[in-house]
Amino acid sequence: MNEGEKDNQTFAEFFDEFYAQLLRIAWRICGNLEVAEELCQETFLRYHERRKRLPQGREARYWLIRVVKNLALNYEKRVRRERKAYREFANKPMRELVNEGETAVLSDESRKSVREALLRVPYKLRVALILKEYAEYPYSVIARVLRITENNVKIRIFRARQHLLQYLRKGDLYVP
Repeated sequence: MNEGEKDNQTFAEFFDEFYAQLLRIAWRICGNLEVAEELCQETFLRYHERRKRLPQGREARYWLIRVVKNLALNYEKRVRRERKAYREFANKPMRELVNEGETAVLSDESRKSVREALLRVPYKLRVALILKEYAEYPYSVIARVLRITENNVKIRIFRARQHLLQYLRKGDLYVP
């Protein structure tokens, strides 16, 4: 096996190890699985192009998380601008696909409410909460990824939960 093949095999193993974690993080930040997949692909492409200058192995995950977080923030900003422009020029309500059955409808609406509420939580707080609840990282890892203290991580997560609860209390939720 030549050096290029070995390098590709190593990168493939690296990709397999971290892709699922990054996908969960990106999906929870941007709220769209297809977009999250694209953001993860872009993150790994950037890593692959710069891998000789970047950390290797498990240390690289912090770099990957920061990049996917920043890409998701950029996506979110773009979507927010597009929504604002859409609201200015079109007054048509968006149609939602509805599942059959009362329980399915209520369940879908509740999931949507939670996703929407999560997207309303301020970005810095939301990222900390997503890394804790969805990626299941300990406070120390989150602190390292976000480049803040562990105490600051705990504060952000607490505040994010308060915001989320505040947004969720405004609507009716069905819990199946």
